[in-house]
Amino acid sequence: MQKFLEAINNNASSEEIASIEIPERYRAAVVLQEEQEMFESLPSAEKDPRKSIHIQEVATPELAPDEAFVAVMASSINFNTVWTSIFEPLPTFGFLKRLGKDSIWGKRHDLPYHIVGSDAAGVVIKVGSAVRNWKPGDRVVIHCNYVDDQDPSAHNDSMLAANQKIWGFETNFGGLADLALVKANQLMPKPKHLSWEEAAVNALCNSTSYRMLVSKNGADMKQGDVVFVWGATGGIGGYAVQYVLNGGGIPIGVVSSKEKASLLNDMGCNNVINRKEKNYKFWQDENTPDESEWRRLGKDVRAMVGEDPDIVFEHPGRQTMGASVFIAKRGGLIMTCAATSGYMIEYDNRHLWMKLKAIKSSHFANYQEAYEANRLICRGAIQPILSTVHKLENVGEAAYQVHHNLHDGKIGVLCLAENENMGIEDMEFRQKIGEDKITMFRRHNA
Repeated sequence: MQKFLEAINNNASSEEIASIEIPERYRAAVVLQEEQEMFESLPSAEKDPRKSIHIQEVATPELAPDEAFVAVMASSINFNTVWTSIFEPLPTFGFLKRLGKDSIWGKRHDLPYHIVGSDAAGVVIKVGSAVRNWKPGDRVVIHCNYVDDQDPSAHNDSMLAANQKIWGFETNFGGLADLALVKANQLMPKPKHLSWEEAAVNALCNSTSYRMLVSKNGADMKQGDVVFVWGATGGIGGYAVQYVLNGGGIPIGVVSSKEKASLLNDMGCNNVINRKEKNYKFWQDENTPDESEWRRLGKDVRAMVGEDPDIVFEHPGRQTMGASVFIAKRGGLIMTCAATSGYMIEYDNRHLWMKLKAIKSSHFANYQEAYEANRLICRGAIQPILSTVHKLENVGEAAYQVHHNLHDGKIGVLCLAENENMGIEDMEFRQKIGEDKITMFRRHNA
Protein backbone atom coordinates (compact mmCIF):
# COMPACT_ATOMS: atom_id res chain seq x y z
CA MET A 1 0.00 0.00 0.00
CA GLN A 2 3.05 2.28 0.22
CA LYS A 3 2.76 3.19 -3.48
CA PHE A 4 -0.81 4.33 -2.94
CA LEU A 5 0.23 6.40 0.06
CA GLU A 6 2.94 8.13 -1.94
CA ALA A 7 0.52 8.81 -4.80
CA ILE A 8 -2.13 10.21 -2.42
CA ASN A 9 0.40 12.45 -0.66
CA ASN A 10 1.58 13.72 -4.05
CA ASN A 11 -2.00 14.44 -5.23
CA ALA A 12 -1.67 11.98 -8.09
CA SER A 13 -4.32 11.99 -10.81
CA SER A 14 -7.14 9.48 -11.07
CA GLU A 15 -5.34 7.76 -13.95
CA GLU A 16 -2.09 7.51 -11.98
CA ILE A 17 -3.82 5.99 -8.97
CA ALA A 18 -5.77 3.58 -11.17
CA SER A 19 -2.54 2.36 -12.74
CA ILE A 20 -1.08 1.16 -9.42
CA GLU A 21 -1.51 -2.56 -8.85
CA ILE A 22 -3.71 -3.62 -5.94
CA PRO A 23 -1.55 -5.59 -3.46
CA GLU A 24 -2.30 -9.23 -2.72
CA ARG A 25 -2.16 -8.59 1.01
CA TYR A 26 -2.60 -5.66 3.37
CA ARG A 27 -2.36 -4.75 7.07
CA ALA A 28 -5.53 -4.98 9.17
CA ALA A 29 -6.86 -5.15 12.73
CA VAL A 30 -8.54 -8.52 13.25
CA VAL A 31 -10.09 -10.76 15.84
CA LEU A 32 -9.61 -14.50 15.40
CA GLN A 33 -12.26 -17.19 15.33
CA GLU A 34 -9.98 -19.56 17.25
CA GLU A 35 -9.93 -17.08 20.15
CA GLN A 36 -13.66 -16.36 20.41
CA GLU A 37 -13.94 -18.21 23.73
CA MET A 38 -10.87 -16.60 25.32
CA PHE A 39 -12.93 -14.39 27.68
CA GLU A 40 -15.74 -16.85 28.32
CA SER A 41 -15.42 -17.03 32.12
CA LEU A 42 -14.68 -13.34 32.70
CA PRO A 43 -17.07 -10.48 33.54
CA SER A 44 -17.41 -7.89 30.78
CA ALA A 45 -15.22 -5.31 32.52
CA GLU A 46 -12.27 -7.72 32.61
CA LYS A 47 -12.43 -8.60 28.91
CA ASP A 48 -9.48 -6.84 27.32
CA PRO A 49 -9.46 -5.75 23.63
CA ARG A 50 -5.68 -5.38 23.85
CA LYS A 51 -5.47 -9.17 24.04
CA SER A 52 -7.98 -10.03 21.32
CA ILE A 53 -7.29 -7.48 18.55
CA HIS A 54 -4.30 -8.37 16.40
CA ILE A 55 -2.56 -6.46 13.60
CA GLN A 56 -1.66 -8.84 10.79
CA GLU A 57 -1.41 -9.19 7.04
CA VAL A 58 -4.59 -10.44 5.36
CA ALA A 59 -5.44 -11.53 1.82
CA THR A 60 -7.07 -8.94 -0.45
CA PRO A 61 -10.58 -10.10 -1.43
CA GLU A 62 -11.96 -10.10 -4.96
CA LEU A 63 -13.83 -6.93 -5.96
CA ALA A 64 -17.53 -7.27 -6.84
CA PRO A 65 -19.05 -5.14 -9.63
CA ASP A 66 -20.85 -2.77 -7.20
CA GLU A 67 -17.90 -2.32 -4.84
CA ALA A 68 -14.82 -0.18 -4.39
CA PHE A 69 -11.42 -0.54 -2.78
CA VAL A 70 -10.52 2.40 -0.55
CA ALA A 71 -7.03 3.18 0.72
CA VAL A 72 -7.85 3.93 4.36
CA MET A 73 -5.99 6.94 5.69
CA ALA A 74 -7.76 6.95 9.06
CA SER A 75 -10.54 5.19 10.93
CA SER A 76 -12.07 5.33 14.41
CA ILE A 77 -13.28 3.23 17.32
CA ASN A 78 -16.98 2.57 17.81
CA PHE A 79 -18.71 0.51 20.47
CA ASN A 80 -19.39 -2.23 17.93
CA THR A 81 -15.63 -2.74 17.59
CA VAL A 82 -15.43 -3.10 21.37
CA TRP A 83 -18.27 -5.64 21.31
CA THR A 84 -16.55 -7.58 18.54
CA SER A 85 -13.25 -7.56 20.40
CA ILE A 86 -14.73 -8.93 23.64
CA PHE A 87 -17.08 -11.31 21.78
CA GLU A 88 -20.22 -9.81 23.33
CA PRO A 89 -23.12 -10.23 23.32
CA LEU A 90 -21.99 -13.03 21.00
CA PRO A 91 -19.05 -13.60 18.64
CA THR A 92 -19.47 -11.88 15.28
CA PHE A 93 -18.30 -14.93 13.33
CA GLY A 94 -21.92 -16.09 13.26
CA PHE A 95 -22.78 -12.92 11.30
CA LEU A 96 -19.98 -13.66 8.82
CA LYS A 97 -21.10 -17.26 8.39
CA ARG A 98 -24.68 -16.19 7.60
CA LEU A 99 -23.44 -13.61 5.10
CA GLY A 100 -21.28 -16.32 3.58
CA LYS A 101 -24.39 -18.33 2.71
CA ASP A 102 -26.07 -15.34 1.04
CA SER A 103 -24.31 -15.38 -2.34
CA ILE A 104 -21.04 -16.06 -4.10
CA TRP A 105 -19.92 -12.56 -3.11
CA GLY A 106 -21.09 -13.03 0.44
CA LYS A 107 -18.96 -16.16 0.70
CA ARG A 108 -15.81 -14.01 0.75
CA HIS A 109 -16.75 -12.70 4.20
CA ASP A 110 -16.84 -16.08 5.95
CA LEU A 111 -13.24 -16.25 7.15
CA PRO A 112 -11.48 -17.41 10.34
CA TYR A 113 -10.62 -13.77 11.05
CA HIS A 114 -12.78 -10.66 11.19
CA ILE A 115 -11.37 -7.32 9.98
CA VAL A 116 -13.12 -4.80 12.22
CA GLY A 117 -14.01 -1.13 11.98
CA SER A 118 -17.15 0.73 10.87
CA ASP A 119 -15.68 4.15 10.02
CA ALA A 120 -13.06 5.28 7.53
CA ALA A 121 -11.73 8.21 5.53
CA GLY A 122 -9.53 7.61 2.55
CA VAL A 123 -9.14 7.53 -1.21
CA VAL A 124 -10.87 5.33 -3.78
CA ILE A 125 -8.21 3.27 -5.57
CA LYS A 126 -10.32 0.89 -7.67
CA VAL A 127 -14.01 0.52 -8.53
CA GLY A 128 -16.07 -2.40 -9.84
CA SER A 129 -17.55 -2.47 -13.31
CA ALA A 130 -21.01 -1.36 -12.12
CA VAL A 131 -19.82 1.70 -10.17
CA ARG A 132 -20.86 4.98 -11.83
CA ASN A 133 -20.47 7.89 -9.42
CA TRP A 134 -17.00 7.29 -8.02
CA LYS A 135 -13.54 6.87 -9.50
CA PRO A 136 -9.96 6.26 -8.35
CA GLY A 137 -8.57 9.34 -6.62
CA ASP A 138 -11.85 10.46 -5.05
CA ARG A 139 -11.42 11.41 -1.40
CA VAL A 140 -14.22 9.85 0.60
CA VAL A 141 -15.63 8.92 3.96
CA ILE A 142 -17.49 5.65 4.42
CA HIS A 143 -20.80 5.05 6.17
CA CYS A 144 -21.54 1.60 7.53
CA ASN A 145 -25.02 0.76 6.17
CA TYR A 146 -24.41 -2.40 4.11
CA VAL A 147 -27.48 -3.22 2.02
CA ASP A 148 -28.27 -5.40 -0.97
CA ASP A 149 -30.46 -3.06 -3.03
CA GLN A 150 -31.93 -5.93 -5.08
CA ASP A 151 -34.24 -6.73 -2.16
CA PRO A 152 -37.52 -4.74 -2.29
CA SER A 153 -37.47 -4.25 1.47
CA ALA A 154 -34.45 -1.95 1.03
CA HIS A 155 -36.24 0.66 -1.06
CA ASN A 156 -38.34 2.66 1.37
CA ASP A 157 -36.04 3.01 4.34
CA SER A 158 -32.99 0.82 3.82
CA MET A 159 -32.50 0.46 7.57
CA LEU A 160 -35.66 -1.68 7.44
CA ALA A 161 -34.19 -3.94 4.77
CA ALA A 162 -34.41 -7.63 5.55
CA ASN A 163 -30.73 -7.98 4.61
CA GLN A 164 -29.40 -4.78 6.23
CA LYS A 165 -26.04 -5.17 7.98
CA ILE A 166 -23.42 -2.96 9.61
CA TRP A 167 -20.15 -2.98 7.69
CA GLY A 168 -17.15 -4.01 9.77
CA PHE A 169 -19.41 -5.54 12.43
CA GLU A 170 -21.79 -7.86 10.59
CA THR A 171 -19.54 -7.95 7.52
CA ASN A 172 -15.84 -8.47 7.03
CA PHE A 173 -13.22 -6.16 5.47
CA GLY A 174 -13.85 -3.21 7.81
CA GLY A 175 -12.17 0.17 8.18
CA LEU A 176 -9.45 -0.50 10.78
CA ALA A 177 -7.00 -1.47 8.07
CA ASP A 178 -4.90 -0.01 5.27
CA LEU A 179 -7.49 -1.14 2.71
CA ALA A 180 -11.27 -1.41 2.90
CA LEU A 181 -13.77 -3.20 0.69
CA VAL A 182 -17.11 -1.34 0.53
CA LYS A 183 -20.22 -1.10 -1.58
CA ALA A 184 -20.26 2.02 -3.75
CA ASN A 185 -23.40 3.22 -1.97
CA GLN A 186 -21.41 3.52 1.26
CA LEU A 187 -19.22 6.29 -0.15
CA MET A 188 -19.65 9.99 0.64
CA PRO A 189 -17.44 13.03 -0.10
CA LYS A 190 -14.71 13.75 2.43
CA PRO A 191 -15.09 17.19 4.10
CA LYS A 192 -12.28 19.17 2.48
CA HIS A 193 -11.52 21.31 5.52
CA LEU A 194 -10.84 18.35 7.81
CA SER A 195 -7.78 16.18 8.31
CA TRP A 196 -8.01 12.46 7.66
CA GLU A 197 -8.52 11.62 11.32
CA GLU A 198 -11.09 14.39 11.83
CA ALA A 199 -13.04 13.19 8.80
CA ALA A 200 -12.86 9.53 9.84
CA VAL A 201 -14.70 9.79 13.17
CA ASN A 202 -18.04 11.17 11.99
CA ALA A 203 -19.96 8.84 9.71
CA LEU A 204 -21.32 6.25 12.13
CA CYS A 205 -22.06 8.41 15.17
CA ASN A 206 -23.03 11.62 13.37
CA SER A 207 -25.44 9.74 11.10
CA THR A 208 -26.90 7.86 14.06
CA SER A 209 -27.61 11.08 15.93
CA TYR A 210 -29.06 12.71 12.81
CA ARG A 211 -31.57 9.91 12.31
CA MET A 212 -32.49 9.82 16.00
CA LEU A 213 -33.20 13.53 16.33
CA VAL A 214 -33.61 15.24 12.95
CA SER A 215 -35.05 12.63 10.60
CA LYS A 216 -38.75 11.84 10.32
CA ASN A 217 -37.66 8.25 10.93
CA GLY A 218 -36.57 9.41 14.38
CA ALA A 219 -37.79 12.15 16.72
CA ASP A 220 -38.42 14.77 13.98
CA MET A 221 -37.26 17.37 16.52
CA LYS A 222 -38.74 20.86 16.29
CA GLN A 223 -37.71 24.27 17.59
CA GLY A 224 -38.21 24.66 21.32
CA ASP A 225 -38.10 20.93 22.10
CA VAL A 226 -36.40 20.11 25.38
CA VAL A 227 -34.02 17.22 24.68
CA PHE A 228 -32.39 15.23 27.48
CA VAL A 229 -29.10 13.71 26.27
CA TRP A 230 -27.37 10.92 28.19
CA GLY A 231 -23.60 10.77 27.68
CA ALA A 232 -23.62 14.24 26.14
CA THR A 233 -19.89 14.36 25.39
CA GLY A 234 -19.71 10.76 24.19
CA GLY A 235 -19.58 9.29 20.69
CA ILE A 236 -23.19 10.03 19.72
CA GLY A 237 -24.09 12.46 22.50
CA GLY A 238 -21.54 15.03 21.27
CA TYR A 239 -23.29 15.17 17.90
CA ALA A 240 -26.76 15.06 19.49
CA VAL A 241 -26.09 18.23 21.50
CA GLN A 242 -24.99 20.01 18.31
CA TYR A 243 -28.18 18.96 16.48
CA VAL A 244 -30.37 20.16 19.34
CA LEU A 245 -28.63 23.54 19.41
CA ASN A 246 -28.67 23.91 15.61
CA GLY A 247 -32.36 22.98 15.46
CA GLY A 248 -33.48 25.52 18.05
CA GLY A 249 -33.96 22.95 20.79
CA ILE A 250 -33.04 23.14 24.47
CA PRO A 251 -30.44 20.50 25.36
CA ILE A 252 -29.92 19.05 28.81
CA GLY A 253 -26.63 17.20 28.82
CA VAL A 254 -25.65 14.49 31.29
CA VAL A 255 -21.93 13.94 31.90
CA SER A 256 -19.74 12.33 34.54
CA SER A 257 -17.15 14.98 35.47
CA LYS A 258 -16.55 18.71 35.87
CA GLU A 259 -14.22 18.61 32.86
CA LYS A 260 -16.96 17.17 30.66
CA ALA A 261 -19.42 19.72 32.02
CA SER A 262 -17.00 22.47 31.01
CA LEU A 263 -16.76 21.00 27.51
CA LEU A 264 -20.55 21.05 27.20
CA ASN A 265 -20.64 24.69 28.30
CA ASP A 266 -18.09 25.56 25.61
CA MET A 267 -20.31 23.82 23.06
CA GLY A 268 -23.16 26.14 24.07
CA CYS A 269 -25.07 23.70 26.27
CA ASN A 270 -25.91 25.58 29.47
CA ASN A 271 -28.09 22.93 31.11
CA VAL A 272 -25.69 20.33 32.43
CA ILE A 273 -26.13 17.52 34.96
CA ASN A 274 -23.00 15.99 36.45
CA ARG A 275 -24.24 12.55 37.42
CA LYS A 276 -21.19 11.88 39.58
CA GLU A 277 -21.93 14.93 41.71
CA LYS A 278 -25.62 14.05 41.90
CA ASN A 279 -24.76 10.40 42.64
CA TYR A 280 -27.99 9.02 41.18
CA LYS A 281 -28.56 5.36 42.04
CA PHE A 282 -31.31 4.16 39.72
CA TRP A 283 -31.02 0.60 41.05
CA GLN A 284 -31.19 -0.51 44.69
CA ASP A 285 -29.44 -3.69 43.59
CA GLU A 286 -28.95 -5.37 40.20
CA ASN A 287 -32.57 -6.54 40.14
CA THR A 288 -34.49 -3.71 41.86
CA PRO A 289 -35.02 -0.28 40.26
CA ASP A 290 -35.30 2.75 42.57
CA GLU A 291 -38.20 4.99 41.49
CA SER A 292 -37.34 7.60 44.11
CA GLU A 293 -34.13 8.28 42.18
CA TRP A 294 -36.09 8.65 38.94
CA ARG A 295 -38.20 11.26 40.70
CA ARG A 296 -35.12 13.05 42.00
CA LEU A 297 -33.74 13.27 38.46
CA GLY A 298 -37.09 14.54 37.17
CA LYS A 299 -37.17 17.28 39.81
CA ASP A 300 -33.62 18.32 38.91
CA VAL A 301 -34.59 18.59 35.23
CA ARG A 302 -37.68 20.68 35.96
CA ALA A 303 -35.70 22.94 38.29
CA MET A 304 -33.23 23.48 35.48
CA VAL A 305 -35.53 24.16 32.48
CA GLY A 306 -39.00 24.48 33.99
CA GLU A 307 -40.54 21.48 32.26
CA ASP A 308 -40.09 17.80 31.45
CA PRO A 309 -38.19 16.72 28.31
CA ASP A 310 -40.02 16.35 25.01
CA ILE A 311 -37.35 13.89 23.87
CA VAL A 312 -34.97 11.66 25.81
CA PHE A 313 -31.90 10.69 23.78
CA GLU A 314 -31.40 7.22 25.25
CA HIS A 315 -28.50 4.86 24.58
CA PRO A 316 -27.08 3.49 27.88
CA GLY A 317 -29.93 0.96 28.10
CA ARG A 318 -30.42 -1.03 31.29
CA GLN A 319 -28.85 1.45 33.68
CA THR A 320 -30.97 4.42 32.61
CA MET A 321 -34.08 3.30 30.70
CA GLY A 322 -36.38 3.32 33.74
CA ALA A 323 -35.36 6.90 34.51
CA SER A 324 -35.68 7.90 30.85
CA VAL A 325 -39.27 6.66 30.64
CA PHE A 326 -40.15 8.40 33.90
CA ILE A 327 -38.72 11.85 33.14
CA ALA A 328 -40.13 12.24 29.61
CA LYS A 329 -43.11 14.58 29.54
CA ARG A 330 -46.69 13.44 28.96
CA GLY A 331 -46.82 12.46 25.30
CA GLY A 332 -43.01 12.61 25.14
CA LEU A 333 -40.64 10.35 23.24
CA ILE A 334 -37.82 8.12 24.44
CA MET A 335 -35.54 7.71 21.40
CA THR A 336 -33.26 4.70 21.86
CA CYS A 337 -30.45 3.34 19.73
CA ALA A 338 -28.21 1.21 21.94
CA ALA A 339 -27.68 -0.48 25.29
CA THR A 340 -24.09 0.05 26.30
CA SER A 341 -24.85 -0.70 29.99
CA GLY A 342 -26.98 -3.77 29.22
CA TYR A 343 -29.77 -4.65 26.82
CA MET A 344 -32.23 -6.38 29.20
CA ILE A 345 -34.04 -3.22 30.27
CA GLU A 346 -36.70 -2.56 32.92
CA TYR A 347 -39.11 0.34 33.38
CA ASP A 348 -42.50 0.98 34.98
CA ASN A 349 -45.00 0.63 32.15
CA ARG A 350 -47.59 2.72 34.02
CA HIS A 351 -45.47 5.80 33.41
CA LEU A 352 -45.44 4.98 29.71
CA TRP A 353 -49.03 4.05 28.89
CA MET A 354 -50.91 6.26 31.35
CA LYS A 355 -49.07 9.37 30.17
CA LEU A 356 -49.13 8.38 26.49
CA LYS A 357 -45.34 8.36 26.13
CA ALA A 358 -43.61 6.42 23.38
CA ILE A 359 -40.39 4.48 22.99
CA LYS A 360 -39.01 4.54 19.47
CA SER A 361 -35.99 2.61 18.27
CA SER A 362 -33.31 3.72 15.86
CA HIS A 363 -30.32 2.01 14.30
CA PHE A 364 -27.64 3.89 12.36
CA ALA A 365 -29.10 5.68 9.27
CA ASN A 366 -30.09 5.09 5.67
CA TYR A 367 -27.96 6.44 2.82
CA GLN A 368 -29.96 9.66 2.46
CA GLU A 369 -29.73 10.41 6.18
CA ALA A 370 -26.03 9.60 6.28
CA TYR A 371 -25.43 11.81 3.24
CA GLU A 372 -27.37 14.72 4.78
CA ALA A 373 -25.47 14.36 8.05
CA ASN A 374 -22.18 14.33 6.14
CA ARG A 375 -23.27 17.39 4.16
CA LEU A 376 -23.63 19.29 7.43
CA ILE A 377 -20.08 18.28 8.38
CA CYS A 378 -18.88 19.46 4.94
CA ARG A 379 -20.63 22.81 5.44
CA GLY A 380 -19.13 23.30 8.89
CA ALA A 381 -22.53 23.25 10.62
CA ILE A 382 -21.58 20.16 12.65
CA GLN A 383 -18.09 19.72 14.06
CA PRO A 384 -16.11 16.50 14.52
CA ILE A 385 -15.79 15.35 18.10
CA LEU A 386 -12.33 13.84 17.81
CA SER A 387 -10.62 13.78 21.20
CA THR A 388 -7.47 11.69 20.70
CA VAL A 389 -5.65 9.70 18.02
CA HIS A 390 -3.88 6.34 18.02
CA LYS A 391 -1.83 4.49 15.42
CA LEU A 392 -3.30 1.33 13.90
CA GLU A 393 -0.77 -0.82 15.73
CA ASN A 394 -2.16 0.57 19.00
CA VAL A 395 -5.81 -0.04 18.16
CA GLY A 396 -6.26 -2.50 21.04
CA GLU A 397 -5.48 0.24 23.53
CA ALA A 398 -7.86 2.60 21.72
CA ALA A 399 -10.66 0.01 21.99
CA TYR A 400 -9.80 -0.53 25.66
CA GLN A 401 -10.23 3.22 26.30
CA VAL A 402 -13.71 3.15 24.75
CA HIS A 403 -14.63 -0.07 26.57
CA HIS A 404 -13.93 1.61 29.92
CA ASN A 405 -15.31 5.05 29.00
CA LEU A 406 -11.92 6.70 29.52
CA HIS A 407 -12.45 9.16 26.67
CA ASP A 408 -14.60 12.02 25.42
CA GLY A 409 -16.07 12.12 21.93
CA LYS A 410 -14.42 9.81 19.43
CA ILE A 411 -11.00 8.17 19.24
CA GLY A 412 -9.41 8.34 15.81
CA VAL A 413 -6.99 5.77 14.38
CA LEU A 414 -4.31 6.53 11.79
CA CYS A 415 -4.08 3.74 9.22
CA LEU A 416 -2.09 4.68 6.09
CA ALA A 417 -1.72 8.30 7.20
CA GLU A 418 1.70 8.63 8.80
CA ASN A 419 0.96 11.73 10.85
CA GLU A 420 -1.94 13.76 12.17
CA ASN A 421 -3.26 16.91 10.47
CA MET A 422 -2.75 15.56 6.96
CA GLY A 423 -5.37 15.62 4.20
CA ILE A 424 -6.69 19.17 4.73
CA GLU A 425 -7.59 20.59 1.32
CA ASP A 426 -9.46 23.81 2.13
CA MET A 427 -7.58 25.72 4.81
CA GLU A 428 -9.42 28.95 4.04
CA PHE A 429 -12.79 27.39 4.89
CA ARG A 430 -11.29 25.76 7.97
CA GLN A 431 -10.11 29.14 9.23
CA LYS A 432 -13.55 30.61 8.51
CA ILE A 433 -15.20 27.96 10.71
CA GLY A 434 -12.57 28.39 13.39
CA GLU A 435 -9.85 26.09 14.60
CA ASP A 436 -11.20 26.38 18.14
CA LYS A 437 -14.56 24.92 17.09
CA ILE A 438 -13.13 22.09 15.00
CA THR A 439 -10.64 20.99 17.65
CA MET A 440 -12.74 21.68 20.76
CA PHE A 441 -12.78 18.08 21.99
CA ARG A 442 -9.04 17.70 21.43
CA ARG A 443 -8.25 20.88 23.34
CA HIS A 444 -10.35 19.75 26.30
CA ASN A 445 -8.64 16.35 26.21
CA ALA A 446 -5.14 17.86 26.18
